[in-house]
Amino acid sequence: ACSAFSQKSCDECLKNVSCLWCYTNNTCIDYPVRSILPPSSLCSLSNARWGVCWINFEALIIAMAVVAGLILVSITVCCCYCCYCRRRSRSRLNDEEEQLARKREERRLQSLQRKHERKLKHDEIRKKYGLLQDSDNPYSRFENE
Repeated sequence: ACSAFSQKSCDECLKNVSCLWCYTNNTCIDYPVRSILPPSSLCSLSNARWGVCWINFEALIIAMAVVAGLILVSITVCCCYCCYCRRRSRSRLNDEEEQLARKREERRLQSLQRKHERKLKHDEIRKKYGLLQDSDNPYSRFENE
């Protein structure tokens, strides 16, 4: 029982995790597990010690709340930043894909234009030397002389 450590030292009392040390009357009492915080009728928070003797219960609660708050804020900031970066990278990828598709289409059109120009040039040369077949009847009879 924790009451056996009353009127001794705080360190001896808090070796048992289920004990609470109260500095107002130097007593070691069982921690009230049914309530999260010990009631002020039992011991005030500024005089209660639990876990370690060098920090009072009030400061322990404040420190734990600050640490938990910092963790939650950092997780929230990380999640928001990651979502923003992901959205930004997606839009950047979409822009790059659109730009590549435009360039690919431009190259294809230029290639078709050059192909058409080559065909016209070759047709002119064939016409000049009489090698151009009649476009109305492309399957003409081959004549030997």
